[in-house]
Formats: sequence, structure tokens, C-alpha cells
Amino acid sequence: MSPSRMRTLGAALLCTALAASVAAWSRAQSDAAHPANHDRARIAFSHALPKLDGDQLKATVVEVNYGPGESSPPHSHPCAVIGYVVAGAIRTQVKGEPLTVYQAGESFYEAPNGVHLVAGNASQTQPAKLLAYFVCDHEAPLSTTAPETTHPGGF
Repeated sequence: MSPSRMRTLGAALLCTALAASVAAWSRAQSDAAHPANHDRARIAFSHALPKLDGDQLKATVVEVNYGPGESSPPHSHPCAVIGYVVAGAIRTQVKGEPLTVYQAGESFYEAPNGVHLVAGNASQTQPAKLLAYFVCDHEAPLSTTAPETTHPGGF
């Protein structure tokens, strides 16, 4: 190869390397300012669902807002429910399970037909918000009144 061609090839390789370096630096600056998708989206909760018919599945998301000290009466859900606490803290107890307080950013699972003995705001001074994600087979009601039940927790 002639010396002239070597210089041209060398210059082209140098320019390519420089362009690649500038592009990598630019990407790094952009990534620092705008996190990649994997930083924006995370799996907040995962739980296996019970066997469902599958012919008429329906997913419903319900936003539940509790004022300070508010609660719901004892009730049951015929569907599997995944709860996600958006703000504040939620107290919950399903019959046969311990009373639990979930803070903002935490999720939980409720099996179908579990009786909610306790469901409400854990705070007497701050509001709380919960997203309840229901997965149902058919057009069943999302919630039903539970029979009179004595329960701990004062709700």
C-alpha cells in the first residue's frame, strides 16, 4: 500500500475512533440526564395467580382513597387481588393471616374469596391511597359484604 493511501486510511481510522468516542461520551451524558428504560420500569410485585377459566377474563384497577383513620367494613373479593400502596400506609388483614401494614411503594396479594377482617388507613392523621388490581373470570362483583365477624385491630 502506498504511503499516501496509508495516511488516508490512518486519518479515516482516527476520525472513526474520534467519532465513536464523541458518540459514546454523548450517550453517557444523555443516559445520565435521562435514565434508561430499565431504570424507569421495575417489577414492583409478582405472584402466581390461581387457575382461572380464561374464557372471559377481565382486569380492573380500582383506586381506593382513605382519609385519616378511615376503613372499610369486613368484605370479600371473589377474584385474586394485587394491592399497591401509592401513598401513606394501609392496614390489612385477611382471615387466617396476620395483620400487616403496607407502606407507600409496597405491594401485596390476596387470594380469591379471602375475608378482609381489616382494611383501612394505618394513620389517624395522614390520608392513604391504594390501587387494587383485580383479575376475574367473569362479570362478578369486585367486592361482597362479609358476614358479621369479630376481628382484631378495631376496624
